[in-house]
Amino acid sequence: MAARFVRYTPDIEDDDPHFDKNVQTVIEKTENYIAESVEAGGTGRALRDAHAKGYGLVRGEVEILDGLPPEYAQGIYATPGTHDALIRFSNGSPHAGADARLGAATGLALKMFDIPGPTLLEDEPDTGTFDYANINGPIFFCNTVEHYLFIQELFLNAPAYFSQGRPGAHRFFTEFVTGKGTLDQDNWAWDEFLAFLRLSKTPPANVLLSSYWTMGAVRHGDYIAKVRIIPDPSSAAAVIRRNIDPASAAEVFRPALEAELQERPYAFDLQVQLCTDLERMPVEDTTVEWPEQLSPSVTVAKLRLPRQDISGSENLAKMDSLSFTPWRVTAEHRPLGNIMRARKEVYRQSSIERHKLNQQPRTEPRSADEVLDPPHESQ
Repeated sequence: MAARFVRYTPDIEDDDPHFDKNVQTVIEKTENYIAESVEAGGTGRALRDAHAKGYGLVRGEVEILDGLPPEYAQGIYATPGTHDALIRFSNGSPHAGADARLGAATGLALKMFDIPGPTLLEDEPDTGTFDYANINGPIFFCNTVEHYLFIQELFLNAPAYFSQGRPGAHRFFTEFVTGKGTLDQDNWAWDEFLAFLRLSKTPPANVLLSSYWTMGAVRHGDYIAKVRIIPDPSSAAAVIRRNIDPASAAEVFRPALEAELQERPYAFDLQVQLCTDLERMPVEDTTVEWPEQLSPSVTVAKLRLPRQDISGSENLAKMDSLSFTPWRVTAEHRPLGNIMRARKEVYRQSSIERHKLNQQPRTEPRSADEVLDPPHESQ
């Protein structure tokens, strides 16, 4: 029997009466952290409050496949074709520095060009760009904006906790579960804490060998989905630098990415997993992994990376000037759930503050060529 996919309706999202107030508090904390990071971050520049360290900006091409089943051929995926793209690979931490100090959480932020239709960002509706901001885990460790307030504070101050050894780690874990003492015992953040522990045990890997999820649910035209970007099996099999040891050098992720892309092209599959059961595949609970047995992920596009040289310092500078947000999408791909909804204004204000402090123009590129030169034919 064919799966019955849940239709999108606005009432699948919870209404949090304190949402606006809590988001404003998150924004204020984020802006303070970014301002302080100019001196405290060790780079002399304002850092992102998450995914602060980038590993490289890469040119790519997204081919939206022809002949998709109608449930998957939704929104931008209803029109087969090829789009230039830029990809930012990054560490998930809000801190910079040696890779060994930052953990194994990594991100893949994708920007596609020449996508028709207005975006959901009111201050830049007609950019023609479409973003994904994905992480290397199928779950996330925060379910509400109220909880994000204390989880964000813990993560921004994590080095201070863990520099104190086991006592500091114990205090970090205790304050995570108890909401820094604000939660009743019956409401301790166990689900979120266990999700955090699961993600923290992700082994370090070459960023080309990781899979990357949208973190929360998104609209997929008439349906509800999660989107992941997963290595193409034949490309993954060709990767030489498979074992990444962050303790072996200050920089390990970027050199491995540079070397692989200089030697061979690479490809990912962009896949959509449609929701079939809101109880077992929830929108508001990001700590729950959607079972593939209920609804397998289906490839809707190929993300191809040509051979290229990203080794220059100008690559890092160009990467630093870009912004990515899960809300730079068309209405048919709207992020869903309160945590995803909070990212809209938090990401926007974070980008504004960072660009202002770094004295960078905050303009969305109209093409990949505006940012990176096309790869040479000889490559």
